[in-house]
Amino acid sequence: MQLTTHLRRGVAALAATALAVTGLTALPASAAPDGSRLIINEVYGGGGNTGATYTHDFVELYNPTSATIDVTGYTVKYYSSGGNIGNTCTLSGSVAANSHYLIQQAKGAGGTELLPTPDAICAAPMSGTNGIVELNGPAGIVDLVGFGSAVRFEGTAAAPTLSNTTSASRTNFVDTDDNRADFTTGAPSPTNSGSATDPGDPDPTPTPTPTPTPDPDPEPTITPVAAIQGTGDTTPLAGQAVVTDGVVTAAYPTGGFNGIYIQTPGTGGTAKAAGEASDGLFVFSNWAANNVQIGDCVRVEGTAGEYNGLTQISGSVVVTEYEGCAQVVPTALATLPETDAEKEAYEGMLVLPQGTYTITNNYGLNQYGQLGLAFGDEPLYQATDVVTPGDEAAAYETANLAKLITLDDGSSWNYVTNATAKNSPLPYLSADEPMRTASQVTFAKPVILDYRFQWNYQPVDQIVGATDPNDPVVSENDREYTVPNVGGDLEIAAFNVLNYFTDLGVNETGCKAYTDMYGNPVGANNCEVRGAYSESAFADQQAKIVAAINKMDAEVVALMEIENSAGVSYIDHARDHTLAQLVDALNADAGTTRWAYAPTPTVTPSNEDIIRTAFLYDPSVVELVGPSFIDLDEAFANARYPLAQEFAVLDSPTTFVTVANHFKSKGSGEDDGTGQGLSNPSREAQSRQLVAWVDEMFAGKAAFLMGDFNAYSKETPVQIIEAAGYTNTAKHFAPDSATYQFSGRLGSLDHVFANEEAMALVTGAAVWDINGDESIAFQYSRRNYNTVDFHSDDEFASSDHDPVIVGLNPADPVLVTATGFDCNSFGFSVTGAPEGSTMYIAWERDGQQQYTTTSSLTWWSGNGQAGWSNAVATVLDADDNVLATSGDPINPDSCPMITTQRVSNKAFGFVVDLMPEGSTLKITWTDRKGKTQVRTTTQSSWWSGNSNKGWEDAQAVLLDANGEVIAKSAVINYPL
Repeated sequence: MQLTTHLRRGVAALAATALAVTGLTALPASAAPDGSRLIINEVYGGGGNTGATYTHDFVELYNPTSATIDVTGYTVKYYSSGGNIGNTCTLSGSVAANSHYLIQQAKGAGGTELLPTPDAICAAPMSGTNGIVELNGPAGIVDLVGFGSAVRFEGTAAAPTLSNTTSASRTNFVDTDDNRADFTTGAPSPTNSGSATDPGDPDPTPTPTPTPTPDPDPEPTITPVAAIQGTGDTTPLAGQAVVTDGVVTAAYPTGGFNGIYIQTPGTGGTAKAAGEASDGLFVFSNWAANNVQIGDCVRVEGTAGEYNGLTQISGSVVVTEYEGCAQVVPTALATLPETDAEKEAYEGMLVLPQGTYTITNNYGLNQYGQLGLAFGDEPLYQATDVVTPGDEAAAYETANLAKLITLDDGSSWNYVTNATAKNSPLPYLSADEPMRTASQVTFAKPVILDYRFQWNYQPVDQIVGATDPNDPVVSENDREYTVPNVGGDLEIAAFNVLNYFTDLGVNETGCKAYTDMYGNPVGANNCEVRGAYSESAFADQQAKIVAAINKMDAEVVALMEIENSAGVSYIDHARDHTLAQLVDALNADAGTTRWAYAPTPTVTPSNEDIIRTAFLYDPSVVELVGPSFIDLDEAFANARYPLAQEFAVLDSPTTFVTVANHFKSKGSGEDDGTGQGLSNPSREAQSRQLVAWVDEMFAGKAAFLMGDFNAYSKETPVQIIEAAGYTNTAKHFAPDSATYQFSGRLGSLDHVFANEEAMALVTGAAVWDINGDESIAFQYSRRNYNTVDFHSDDEFASSDHDPVIVGLNPADPVLVTATGFDCNSFGFSVTGAPEGSTMYIAWERDGQQQYTTTSSLTWWSGNGQAGWSNAVATVLDADDNVLATSGDPINPDSCPMITTQRVSNKAFGFVVDLMPEGSTLKITWTDRKGKTQVRTTTQSSWWSGNSNKGWEDAQAVLLDANGEVIAKSAVINYPL
């Protein structure tokens, strides 16, 4: 171990192995090692703090040149350690050659001694431990000192961390452009311009001093890691200098952690219990992060302490490598330690989680590179989606917390705001590994169990991208590329389309934009319009919405969060303007007229929201029954008004009513204290009004209440609807389904409720998991927020809500079939007609119109209808609506025809064109005396002879072998 003399203070500073702790931003050289510029000589931020002698903070400048330097117009800027500007002060006057310039900063509450008379008075409240001081001249930065955890500094690392009793000052005014090398800590020694320093003879003859006999370096006392960690949640050695040995288990040269994890040699592999001390520890040293490797044996000297709950060694850290230590073994975790005390026993240790974990939160993946994991094969659910609000929900959430752990990425980067992070691929995520909530992961490599804002599994190195070799987990791609099978011949769906607006922010005066990493506008930022800002962003959004709706392949779709075009104040649009454009886009993608929309009702609210509900439908399968209606009750004044539309299934007697809803959100309004979000009383009132309105408007009809109710499945607004006789279809058929992800919990805000009549049609229901489980990085509004372009023109992440899909089995078509018709009779049968239907039959016979009505769905004319023609049957429902007809009139085929021959006032005759075997022709007439005459013949032709003057009412009837009438002639008379 060597000692280096700080000439100004005459104190020894430990510099074994010439360590340097690298910060985040090493600045280019700005000072002059040749002594040609002004320098920052000393910085102190502990003035007036507990234990401090001086009452004020200060910055001391020094002029190492041989000429006076005018500092008029120079500025001294103070920044926090994170780089945020705290104070700027403008200087005046000059600094004589080889002289000091003392700048007084803010005063603290303590201290006993004033500074020497300052040359300038400023007001920066400097940190006593970490910060940045910057001296600027006419040409820019003259000098800069970063100390402690500063993210800006000169050279390889910042100057050491300060305290209330220590400042950082240069060694003999030397400036090598390396803050760590040039500055050491010691007692503050403020010097003003009244104390010039004479450099003297450049080569003076030194006064001989006795050469002491050095003592051999004593062997340091080693404090085990477990003793530094202690058995509680904080170190018992806080603020104390410690020396400990360990094996490097993780190193973070990039990503902002700036340090390593060590673990006591030979430890690990054995489970620990709550109250035992951990054998692992974080060492805050960028030099170590960049210069030692995982598996190295190291001796660490520094100060024990806590940083946001993480026990660590920091301060002026010295790390020395050595050989021959026993390696550590990862400790297998058969289950996730549940309590904080159980986790504390492993803090900083290398562990290998066993079993299955399920992703329950991926929202932070886009910003912090983190995934929330739940131990076991299920995600965490919103308590009120599973159990009723109150004590039961509170207990459920407590159990949730015991299962939760965060998988971090080995960095402190914010990928949304940090420019360096934006240019680094997001960890873990890709289209092949989408890291969806409810998907499962297993650990293939060890991780560190640590605490940084929450308990984490920390990889042993920063994870960059989806294919990093140090990625500790194996994941699955469980995207639902096909729509769930819900049965039935027809499907209805509810879909929140996430602020689908065709009026864009770029066209709204004063509208600001959310921008991507290149500064390109993407989303409208707090404007009248919502959704996309630019044409290109809208094209991305529309491609996803169109893909989702067309692949959904439903016949009726209720939409939420589509633009109410009439509500945009600065442009004159019809209310359906955006809805019509969506239909055009859908049909263009489908290549046919696949979709139509239900037009706006005649009466609409006067105070309608900028977003609305709407209906799309397939005109080849269903048709509108009358206009749509809006419930205008004031209960919906703070939400969206329900929209109802009745549909009829083509070629079927089935009709049903759909009501699109979008209740008041949970994000604003009153809090009733029930744990159901804000504005729960509003949603309760909306539920009551909705079921009452539907019962009044559509009594006795199959009704579906669809949409975004902003209430989880066990919350009181849902209970009110269910108590009115409605079934939550998705939860009925798929109890574990969820449509939305919020705060690391899954649950359903979107529902399709069916009344008793509607449930008779339902064959199944499901949630199509294409949105709620996806990372927000895949949404159009986050495109190019990272150097990886995650966008794809597909259905995934088309919204933040999943669609709910319900299968229906409409009644069979009402079919009317002609049965058993011949020359003498005819009939009809009906299938598929609902109860209460009637059949109306019309036909002609002997030139006369005939008709009858029957409630039977099978009807036959009976024999004796020879001569019938043009028969038609029509089926009517109980309200006399036409359900079906038999089609074109039916007529007998190839029946014998009887025609007259040789008719005069004395004679008449008949001829049969087709005389079946065994048949008889029977002729009747009235003679001139009024008597009825009858003749029969088996011949196909008969004539009366010329002796029947005065005959009338002659007719021929053809009888078959059984005496049944086959054909008739008309009744004839001789015209006068």
